[in-house]
Amino acid sequence: MKERVMGMVLSAATIGEYDKRIVLLTKERGRISAFARGARRPKSPLSAATEPFTFGEFYIYKGKDSYVIEQVEAKNYFPELRKDLDDLYMGLYFCEVASYFTREGMQAKEELNLLYLSLRALLLPSLKRELVRYIYELRMLVIEGEAPRIFACIRCQGTERLHHFYVGEAGVVCEQCHDGKSGIAITETTIYTLQYIVSSPMQKLYTFTVGETVLKELGMVVERYFDAHTDRTFRSLSVLE
Repeated sequence: MKERVMGMVLSAATIGEYDKRIVLLTKERGRISAFARGARRPKSPLSAATEPFTFGEFYIYKGKDSYVIEQVEAKNYFPELRKDLDDLYMGLYFCEVASYFTREGMQAKEELNLLYLSLRALLLPSLKRELVRYIYELRMLVIEGEAPRIFACIRCQGTERLHHFYVGEAGVVCEQCHDGKSGIAITETTIYTLQYIVSSPMQKLYTFTVGETVLKELGMVVERYFDAHTDRTFRSLSVLE
């Protein structure tokens, strides 16, 4: 039976002479694999619609071994991302992260929404690419239930003088409780930025900018925390770095 799902293509691979196998992140069914028969033929309506970043409604049915795509009503292809290699690979990295954290059979409404908004944010000239990356990484962890404890000291529960972040203990430590040896020292502005990313409505995530000092501190915190909660190397990020 044919089914309509809302989703985005995360990756695509060639199968045989004319077919494609794609990984699709859907709101209703999470991450699924699907075949697009004849998608590599020049005049196929599925040719462009089965490339990474394609967002829209996908009409699929369950085949013998996997899903099969019958029709796509694309709403956005994000063609601008392909004009700059750094934007392209950052977008592909976002897709890799979404694929890593999602599973088939588990609804992925929030993950799909975050991915779509983050790809759009990469196209905003007012936002630095690094800031978009850190926001995306941290908020993805929040969605997956791995939010750091950043609204109070993880030792004394105090809310003042929060200047040190401990990756291993997954939160912030105030100056009084800090042992003076480990952790990353960060400013109050960075603490506020982290709190905003964790708690703000998703539509508000990409409505601010930060200075170089906060961006650097944010990067140190998010990169260490993200690395602590993932166990693989992301190919697209390796190209960027």
